[in-house]
Amino acid sequence: MLVLLPPSEGKASSGRGAPLKLESLSLPGLTATREAVLEELVELCAADEERARQVLGLSEGQREEVTKNLGLRTAGARPAGQIYTGVLYDALGLATLDAAAKRRAARSLLVFSGLWGAVRTGDRIPSYRCSMDVKLPRLGSLAAHWRPALAEALPEAAGSGLLLDLRSSSYATAFKPKGELAGRTATVRVLHAETDPVTGAEKRSVVSHFNKATKGRIVRALLTAGASPRTPAELVQTLRDLGHVVEAEAPERAGRPWALDVVVRQIH
Repeated sequence: MLVLLPPSEGKASSGRGAPLKLESLSLPGLTATREAVLEELVELCAADEERARQVLGLSEGQREEVTKNLGLRTAGARPAGQIYTGVLYDALGLATLDAAAKRRAARSLLVFSGLWGAVRTGDRIPSYRCSMDVKLPRLGSLAAHWRPALAEALPEAAGSGLLLDLRSSSYATAFKPKGELAGRTATVRVLHAETDPVTGAEKRSVVSHFNKATKGRIVRALLTAGASPRTPAELVQTLRDLGHVVEAEAPERAGRPWALDVVVRQIH
C-alpha cells in the first residue's frame, strides 16, 4: 500500500543537520525537476523580496519565509517526517509510533510538495515555503510542471498494490492515477455529521479540522495495526474493523478510483 499525503503549510525549523543532497532523496526520477524548481525558487527569493512574497502568496508578516527559501541549499536538513507539522501530522504522530509502524511509514508514505514533488518521511529536507498552486515566473504552474515527472515516477512507486490518496485538491492536480492504477486507488472524504437533539435530523459537512485530523488518525491506525489491504474493497473493510464509519460503493466503471466517505459523528 502506498499512501499519498499533502504537506503542511507550517513546517518545523531546519535545524543544524547536514545540508540538502538532492541526489539522496527517494524517487530519483524526480531529481532533474527538483533541481529546476529549487534553482528558480532560490533565484526568485534572491532577486526581489517583494516580488517573491507576492509570487509565493505570503503576507507582509511572512517575509521571513523568503529568507528561509534563499538559504535552502545551505540550511540544515531533517527527515521530512519531522519537518511537516500541523493537524494531520499531529494526529498521525510519526514520532510516537512503535518501531515496526515507523518502518511501515518509511516504506508506505509519500508526502507531496510543490518544491520536491514527493518525498518519503525519511528523506532529509530543509524547511521551505512553496505550495503546489504557486506559479513561478519561468516554470509557470508548479502542478503542471510536475505532472510529467510524477506520471512516470508514481506508478512505479505504487507497484501492484493499493494507492490510498489523501491529498488536498491543489496537490491532487499534480498527479492523477490512470488506467489500471486508478482502479486500485481510493480517495477519502471526511464528513462531519451533527445530529439535531430536537428533530434527530443529521447534517453533514466538510470541516477542515475534522478532515485533516481524521486522515491522520486513519493512517496511524493502519500503520499501527500492520494492515495491508490490497484493494479498495479490502481497505473499506479494514477501516470498519478499525472502528471507522465508512460509506463506499464500487465505481460504476472499471479503472475508476473508489471514493470513500469517512463519517465523524457528533451529537449535541
